[in-house]
Amino acid sequence: MRISVIGVGYLGAVHAAAMADLGHTVVGVDVDEAKIAALSEARAPFFEPGLPDLLASATASGRLRFTTDFAAVADADVHFVAVGTPQSADGDAADLRFVDAAFASLLEHVSPGDVIVGKSTVPVGTASRLAQVVAERAPGATLAWNPEFLREGFAVKDTVSPDRLVYGVPEGEAGARAARILDEVYASAVAAGTPVIVTDYATAELVKVAANAFLATKISFINAMAEIAEVTGADVTQLADAIGHDARIGRRFLNAGVGFGGGCLPKDIRAFSARARELGRGDSVRFLDEVDKINLRRRDRVVELVREECGGLEGVRVAVLGLAFKPHSDDIRDSPALDIAMRLADGGAVVTATDPEAIANARRRAPQLAFVESAAEAAAGADIVVLITEWPEFTGLDPEELGALVSHRVVVDGRNALDAERWRSAGWRFRGLGR
Repeated sequence: MRISVIGVGYLGAVHAAAMADLGHTVVGVDVDEAKIAALSEARAPFFEPGLPDLLASATASGRLRFTTDFAAVADADVHFVAVGTPQSADGDAADLRFVDAAFASLLEHVSPGDVIVGKSTVPVGTASRLAQVVAERAPGATLAWNPEFLREGFAVKDTVSPDRLVYGVPEGEAGARAARILDEVYASAVAAGTPVIVTDYATAELVKVAANAFLATKISFINAMAEIAEVTGADVTQLADAIGHDARIGRRFLNAGVGFGGGCLPKDIRAFSARARELGRGDSVRFLDEVDKINLRRRDRVVELVREECGGLEGVRVAVLGLAFKPHSDDIRDSPALDIAMRLADGGAVVTATDPEAIANARRRAPQLAFVESAAEAAAGADIVVLITEWPEFTGLDPEELGALVSHRVVVDGRNALDAERWRSAGWRFRGLGR
């Protein structure tokens, strides 16, 4: 099929490359000239495993190209809008300026019969509003909403082989036709038996934010249990193992630590709460405010642990392992790791930080920190080591070898990702969260 993707940031670039890999002819459009130039040369502007190879093969085949010219979308029949919806500068609500601008530019070039597909995460009610705009400015075109469920670090796999497909479409034949076209777009996934949920606009919008809210709640729940464990002597990791055997609960994402970050969960739950208040239903999701507070408190706790172990922060040499908000990513948006590193430095600590992929991004955000390329360099002469992003490069460290480099064998495991007994046996004082 002939597809356009409007907005080629993280979501859009992956989607465009994956669609081309599936055999479609795709043009990606963005106003960012530098981003378009990089993608046109098959260079990913961010780290995502598998994406560089996908870009290289898709552009070489001629099925994928990138441009800043919106007129290029006129050759496509299906148009995906994948621009960002950041948190507003003056509140918790989502900033929809980029979505509205993308639709305004796109609608100048669509034709009757085209299907416009929203993929951006938006407040419920946005699709219905935009459908009216489409009807007024591009009669004969149809709007569908197809939320994304990508995990950074696994985005290529999640696009090519999703665990479910959700289509929000209007009633009647126009909606039925849009669903059929989306089935063609995702033909390989549909043929593989991927569940397809065809629903209305509002439900499709809510599926995305509800999924993020549930995940955030589960993470903050186990972190709340970690707070209780720390004052009672319980071990939150064993607690999670025990309750995780209950099939109604499950063990996944019951890992206590510094909590969630990134460009989705924090801003999405805040936007969800803001939208609920606008709808007069703020009480329904008021618990999300506490979910957010618990999440942020865990960052405070890591700083407190370093202060406790070192008798203060002034002049303490801290090795910070991890800067990205999660492993297999270079994303530092609302990263607990970078936030903690900056708080330690602000408190007077001498911070040396490392990360396999996120150093360049972190250096732009926090030039006051010292950055090195390896855990060994970070640990040299350190008074305390703090693991905050659970990269395999860090969780697989040999405590004996690392112990030969530090000034004091003290480690704070901000992700409960290390073998505590192994580190203690190597002479380390070990502090975990909720352990």
